[in-house]
Amino acid sequence: MGISFAILGYFGYEIYQQSPPIPERIISAENKTIFTEAEIKDGQNIWQSIGGQEVGSIWGHGAYVAPDWTADWLHREAVFILDKYAKKDFNSSFDKLTEEQKAGLKIRLQQDLRKNTFNAQTNTITVSDDRMAAIAYLSDYYKGLFMDDPKFDQLRHDYAIPKMSIKDTERMRKMTAFFFWATWATVTERPGSKISYTHNWPSDELVGNVATSNLLIWSGVSIILLIFCIGVLIFYHVKSGEDEHFEIPAADPLLKQGMTPSMFMIKKYFLVVSLLIVLQVVMGVITAHYGVEGNGFYGIPLDKFLPYAVTRTWHTQLAIFWIATAWLATGLYIAPAVSGKDPKFQVFGVNFLFVALLIIVLGSMAGQWMGVMQKLNLIQNFWFGHQGYEYVDLGRFWQVFLLIGLFLWLALMVRPLLPVLREKTAEKNLIIMFLISCTAIALFYAAGLMWGRQTNLAIAEYWRWWVVHLWVEGFFEVFATVVIAFLFVRLGLLKTKTATLNVIFSTIIFMSGGILGTCHHLYFSGTPVGVMAFGATFSALEIVPLVLIGYEAYHNYRLSKSTAWLRDYKWPIYFMIAVAFWNFLGAGVFGFIINPPIALYYVQGLNTTPLHGHTALFGVYGMLGIGLMLFVLRSLYRHEVWNEKLMKFIFWATNVGLLAMALLSLLPVGIWQAIASIEHGMWYARSSELMQQPGMVTLKWLRAIGDTIFGLGILALCYFVFEISFRKKSRIGNA
Repeated sequence: MGISFAILGYFGYEIYQQSPPIPERIISAENKTIFTEAEIKDGQNIWQSIGGQEVGSIWGHGAYVAPDWTADWLHREAVFILDKYAKKDFNSSFDKLTEEQKAGLKIRLQQDLRKNTFNAQTNTITVSDDRMAAIAYLSDYYKGLFMDDPKFDQLRHDYAIPKMSIKDTERMRKMTAFFFWATWATVTERPGSKISYTHNWPSDELVGNVATSNLLIWSGVSIILLIFCIGVLIFYHVKSGEDEHFEIPAADPLLKQGMTPSMFMIKKYFLVVSLLIVLQVVMGVITAHYGVEGNGFYGIPLDKFLPYAVTRTWHTQLAIFWIATAWLATGLYIAPAVSGKDPKFQVFGVNFLFVALLIIVLGSMAGQWMGVMQKLNLIQNFWFGHQGYEYVDLGRFWQVFLLIGLFLWLALMVRPLLPVLREKTAEKNLIIMFLISCTAIALFYAAGLMWGRQTNLAIAEYWRWWVVHLWVEGFFEVFATVVIAFLFVRLGLLKTKTATLNVIFSTIIFMSGGILGTCHHLYFSGTPVGVMAFGATFSALEIVPLVLIGYEAYHNYRLSKSTAWLRDYKWPIYFMIAVAFWNFLGAGVFGFIINPPIALYYVQGLNTTPLHGHTALFGVYGMLGIGLMLFVLRSLYRHEVWNEKLMKFIFWATNVGLLAMALLSLLPVGIWQAIASIEHGMWYARSSELMQQPGMVTLKWLRAIGDTIFGLGILALCYFVFEISFRKKSRIGNA
């Protein structure tokens, strides 16, 4: 881990040095100022305030209904200039020229666009007269789109962008400045290189953005390494043999476990978790519907007060919130369960943290709505509104508040476990791993504070992926592994020593690929070429442990059948089996579809990304959150009889619904887009021309089947949690 973080830190340093420069001025050949540094930076903040990566994408990162603005600008600029050349040289449009004539004009265009005219001494970028004309044309185009030009009504509908998303022309001009700078980085060659700052992304043959040899070489290396490491892991697994067999307890050991007052406080966390899941699914349904009806919801003009940028922000953010809350609540339940008693003020701490989390969730959501509705200035928006970065959308104030909350949670974890550590019990090493993972969860969220309001996008993306990949996918993964091992030890299904060794081995496997695997998100984000080598190599290693996931699922299934009292834990264990399935399919198969550089070059920002996102984030982390919640509820309400039919419906509806959503809609849409991207370019794969074709609209509607089944399962889960919670309370009252 030390070596991995050293390498990741080194590339962070390189990104700071080699990120696309933001000039003091963008000027014409006659030294006329077109845009200033302040306008580009303010433009970035204005883009963030309307939702940023929740309204289309920049450099491939963001939402999928509107286009990628850099790919869109680049292609429109190229077509405009080529038509200008054709009219001047041949008095014709570019499309009507012979292939030979077209080839000559494309070379001229590429010589203009790809030449790096950044002057470090004067801190300026010089653009040609043709590009100046294109900037003027595209400024009017985007002004019409984001403001209220009636000509763009249909396009706004297709892109789910409300009228007057930008309220005044000066703000619009500044956002145009940012769009131009971000697009300039995609086509301008790095000093001393033949590739652009974004490694020739997006693909567009007109401007010479084509796949490089590095993309092919490192894709090959990653696949070869994947096959080799899978072979090594299978050899190791076969050599190490089956798990050791030992006597399973005759009765549930948790029945003897004492219950502390703070452990009873956890149930309100799960009531909120279940409500947040329902709200997240509702936002997901509305967001998906905007893909076919961009200005409303079945005729209701919803975009006037709840636009796509807001619903998608809440949908992605609520996923992080409810999953994290379920996991944090499980930790708060386990810590005092080990020692059997609460430290002083533990109950107060648990209740205080609960209130703080509620304020963060509701406050950040309200701030994001106000930001997108343009009710805040740029500084207010940064602190309390919408930061515009996918998964880290909440304002800086709410980020700091959440970080403080995580450290409070860490204190609530450590205090009950300190007496147990001093006793040097057999569980000591497992508890140490548990505390290390808790510390990492609190600590690594701080990476989200490493960028400022006007930080270069390439640098902000580097730190954003520390949060999204390292915090969510890395250290939460380790925490989950420790918690599951701990629960199985407590149930008497696993020896402490075996569990500890398994946890350490799993952590090594996860983090050896996971830390440097962060780089695979950064191939085309204005980073140096070395990022691709490490990203491709180590992201392949992330897939390796998922090959043996079927064994883990079968092992858990056998455990659930091994003795009569374990049937009480059937459904929590079944959700662990679902986690194994989605780890293989969502994280493994669908993840590797987009991981190799050559694949990602063509599919970054297409529906192959939400395919992986939904099946990995909900399939793995969501199912695990539900499984952990059910473990705790089973222990809290240990004498209650569960409704088996309801639990069966919840399990199969959520899993079948998620699979149907993936296979009936997201996968075929993603494949269709990928083919279009390879044949025509990224601009076409995200265009309304492709995405509003009747066949494509039908595929988007097919998602309703899986969404409906899944939604019914989630509603049933919410009903189950509330029913068992209030049923117990009434019985205590009667007693």
